[in-house]
Amino acid sequence: MRPHPTREDASPRIPWLSLLYGFGPMLPLVAGAAAALASAGETRRLIVSLTLLWGSAILTFLSGVRRGLSFRTVGGPTATQIATMMVLFGLGLAALAGLLFGRATATTALLLAGYGLIVVLDPLAARSGEAPRHFARLRPMQIPLALLSLAALLAIELAGRV
Repeated sequence: MRPHPTREDASPRIPWLSLLYGFGPMLPLVAGAAAALASAGETRRLIVSLTLLWGSAILTFLSGVRRGLSFRTVGGPTATQIATMMVLFGLGLAALAGLLFGRATATTALLLAGYGLIVVLDPLAARSGEAPRHFARLRPMQIPLALLSLAALLAIELAGRV
């Protein structure tokens, strides 16, 4: 069943708070990637770790956003909503574990997968009525910032510079 959209959900226009809270959390990823590119040695290692920690935290938060949206579904959450939340949370948790065990490249790959899923699945959820309609416009603009930042970190890691 489709959730009943609220007045705010009915418009494809992106609310200013969604812009603020959508793009704001992406800024530390962009800044972290830029700072990692501009630094070396232990400083770079620390910057990469902190950036990946932030990326993991935001990915697990976004899994919670998906779960929160599912509470509004008429008739209860769908299997797709629960599966999406679980996959995103699992990727975020696995990324945190990878970071804890010093696996920056694996962590980055997990985060790329998670954010890649969001950029595809959130617009689909918006079109089907399982997420606010503005997600169809917001996520394709917001999430590529994370993907590009993580790709830059992965390039640094694969070049053996971390």
